[in-house]
Amino acid sequence: MKKRFDVVGIGSCTVDFLGIVPSFPKPDTKNKMLTFIQQGGGPVATALVALARLGVKVSYVGKLGEDLFSQFALNEFLAEGVDTSAVIREKGAGPYLAFIIVDKETGERTIWWTDQMVSFLKEEELSKKTIASARILHLDEYNHLATAVAAATFAKEAGVPVVLDAESPWKRDLLSLIELTDYLIVPEEFALGFSKKEDIERSAIFLLKHGPKTVVVTQGATGSLIKTEEKTFFQPAFQVPVVDTTGCGDVFHGGFIYGLLKGWPVEIAAEFASAVAGLKCGKLGGRAGCPSFLQVKDFLLARGSERIRPFLI
Repeated sequence: MKKRFDVVGIGSCTVDFLGIVPSFPKPDTKNKMLTFIQQGGGPVATALVALARLGVKVSYVGKLGEDLFSQFALNEFLAEGVDTSAVIREKGAGPYLAFIIVDKETGERTIWWTDQMVSFLKEEELSKKTIASARILHLDEYNHLATAVAAATFAKEAGVPVVLDAESPWKRDLLSLIELTDYLIVPEEFALGFSKKEDIERSAIFLLKHGPKTVVVTQGATGSLIKTEEKTFFQPAFQVPVVDTTGCGDVFHGGFIYGLLKGWPVEIAAEFASAVAGLKCGKLGGRAGCPSFLQVKDFLLARGSERIRPFLI
């Protein structure tokens, strides 16, 4: 059956306020930002934008309001070609807001965020038809757990693979969602903390035993460990000039999902995702640096492995 969308994403949508500073300030001081920008963000939302830049047909499912922040988020989606027909508009609702300070010297960032405007999707507000219209369902942890579990269950019933982005290791009840996940892509801090193991390979084994057929543990500038039932391998990160690391993990998810849509081996998907995330680092914010497929192709043909070349031509 022909699918309406390649990817449907259900999760957080954020409006980010980002500023680059010469260095992290001392308490009780005033400091001038070198650069400031307002930009859309959020794990699932940014992954969808990354996929749209790569030429993939995507749709965002969530709840927003009538305020200026909601309109800003919707306008950004529309400008990127992200479908918003399944977004529910609710009076008084709004996106997450995040304030992000980026260190000019390292590109590292500190984030403060709030969900005080957010109205979370309820189970009864989910559309089975929308979920079934996708080739892949992408979720994050920033919804009511029951809603995310219901969405993943609908996807399973419709034969739609589920990709999950989880970040908070103290949320032990996420296990019920992990058990419904096909591709689990998480940062090292989550893998170690959630599994309570001492190294990432053991943590990946633990997570793999709880449902996913592929587990990816990202380690920032180091790279990522990928584990399936058949193989374990490490994908080094590309060494690139870094302006800002905000959204790298979100964009990595987008790049990896692109490889899944193409039917590539996980090794190829991981290398492609690493390139997409690396290129993102060249600009401030999670979305501004998201590359096109042609940009990723040129980058990998110049710097990638020989194994990926046949998949790009």
